[in-house]
Amino acid sequence: MKIVVLDAGTLDFESSAWGDLNALCDVVLHDTTVNAAEVIQERIKGAVGVFTNKVILSSEIIANSPDLKFIGVLATGYNAIDVDAAHQHGVTVCNVPTYGTATTAQHAVALILELCNQVGLNNASVQAGDWIGSHHFSYWKQAPIELDGLTVGIIGFGTIGRRVASILHAMGARIVASARTPRDAPDYAGFEWLDNETIFQTADIVSLHCPETPSNRGFVNAALLKKMKPGAFLVNTARGGLICEDDLSYALRHGPLTGAALDVLSSEPMSENCPLLGLDNCLITPHIAWASEAARKRLLMTSIDNLKQFLAGAPINVVS
Repeated sequence: MKIVVLDAGTLDFESSAWGDLNALCDVVLHDTTVNAAEVIQERIKGAVGVFTNKVILSSEIIANSPDLKFIGVLATGYNAIDVDAAHQHGVTVCNVPTYGTATTAQHAVALILELCNQVGLNNASVQAGDWIGSHHFSYWKQAPIELDGLTVGIIGFGTIGRRVASILHAMGARIVASARTPRDAPDYAGFEWLDNETIFQTADIVSLHCPETPSNRGFVNAALLKKMKPGAFLVNTARGGLICEDDLSYALRHGPLTGAALDVLSSEPMSENCPLLGLDNCLITPHIAWASEAARKRLLMTSIDNLKQFLAGAPINVVS
């Protein structure tokens, strides 16, 4: 039985790490695969199962792969897969729902703290010798902003959003949130369920933790950004397509936003004409919130288990 991994390199493990998968079937590992239908089609020819992280499996590719019965997503998000087409052709799609909760939440909080404390900016100043030449024992390129008492709006109150909220609540922030189905409100003082527009109007910091869907793609646009408080921050560790980057660039250059911190962009890798490139008040990390070694190990182990359970006739983590 042939299983193909299209972009094993995204996990950055030695081939030996895939040993448990090799024990199940004949595995073909590709470090990367370009998103070209003819290349993908050729690589998965004859395969019963395919693992992919970001390589797109379109309806056409799925329809032209008669042997294909299983698609394992090496991620939580499955927007690279035409799930409807998979179901129509009897292909089971499985993802890994919660492997990255802790590490993604940690990164989101790190971005928020960097916006508030500007550790990198102040360190660069010290390393450049500014403290040596200072007339005072203390100086700052930007003074710290205290989280205690600020309102943080969480857009998407799933496992990651709740984890971020619990950390920031412990630091004294007031938490407000939106969710597709509001339920199980935390017992934080001052907590409220609000709609997205009200959150953008009232929060000092807005942090995105919702999935990207056709209905919310680009919802963070000029009209919404104009409603934010002067001095507000925007953080995104969810999906880049949630934000209209031209509009965000304008809001960062002309207000009301003071800063943004992003781990995801609408085009990845970043395009050379990205309107956010070079903005001093926009921090960007290269989609690394998910990528701690601990999280990647959980991702691989669960992915292999997804295949094991599928072969045993009791599939788990099936995308509906």
